Amino acid sequence: MTTEPAENGSVPADKAVPDENDVVRYDVRDRTAVITLNRPRYRNAQNSAVTYALDAAFQRAVNDDEIAVIVLGGEGEHFCAGHDIGTPGRDITKSFDRKAVIWWDHVNKQGADNRYAREMEVYLGMCRRWRDLPKPTIAMVQGACIAGGLMLAWVCDLIVASDDAFFADPVVRMGIPGVEYFAHPWVLGPRFAKEMLFTGDRISATRAYELGMVSRVVPRAELAAATFDLADKIAAMPQFGLALAKRAVNQCEDQMGMRNGMDSVFGLHHVAHAHNAETGADSLAGMDARSMKKASG
Repeated sequence: MTTEPAENGSVPADKAVPDENDVVRYDVRDRTAVITLNRPRYRNAQNSAVTYALDAAFQRAVNDDEIAVIVLGGEGEHFCAGHDIGTPGRDITKSFDRKAVIWWDHVNKQGADNRYAREMEVYLGMCRRWRDLPKPTIAMVQGACIAGGLMLAWVCDLIVASDDAFFADPVVRMGIPGVEYFAHPWVLGPRFAKEMLFTGDRISATRAYELGMVSRVVPRAELAAATFDLADKIAAMPQFGLALAKRAVNQCEDQMGMRNGMDSVFGLHHVAHAHNAETGADSLAGMDARSMKKASG
């Protein structure tokens, strides 16, 4: 579904109730593509349908010469509550057509082959490609941004957060050392990365700003306006210059070890999955969305 947002960045009144069959919406506002996670009933939990729809939307924005900036947001009260580990739309056994194609399909594979293949594609592989898109990306974050939601925000070049936003990666509760796109030491610094992981605590938008993870914090009512004002300012810059500037910073970040670090931690991540599967109920240590929420208080 494609709509034209109103001048203030909001969706027109006749589109105020989104069709939840469209798990990702694609809108155009001037020279900005607005990509919106659209599972508000489940706090925009990210299943594979969402992941592949995001991939298609990012591709569409990159291939449109009229688009200069990409904004990623979430419908409803929350940006993204993480990977889908408990909704009726969980689809980990389903194949999809659009792929990063850096590994074979996970469906009908067994054991670690199944988990490794799927997460190499839909989590680490997709996120790396989105991070390296040649056009500037801005995450527009309100409410919860948890675990898999962090990955979506972290691949964006800038993050504008509402003052009620909060961030967390509580997966150590599952015995897993952080989400698959392991950017923690680079976006938070090593010491606070450890605190986030060791405690599973939520980080406020203000604290995330102080740590340098968030670009700007604004009142909730001003989130869309502030994000689109920033997008408009960036869109006025030369497009090729923006692409080169983005690549320059990303290359320096990789020279600081980010890419190699992620590769090594991805292995640790799957050691944890395998350990859970061998010693307990499943690869998530028997934890689902409800139990994770309860454990987090």
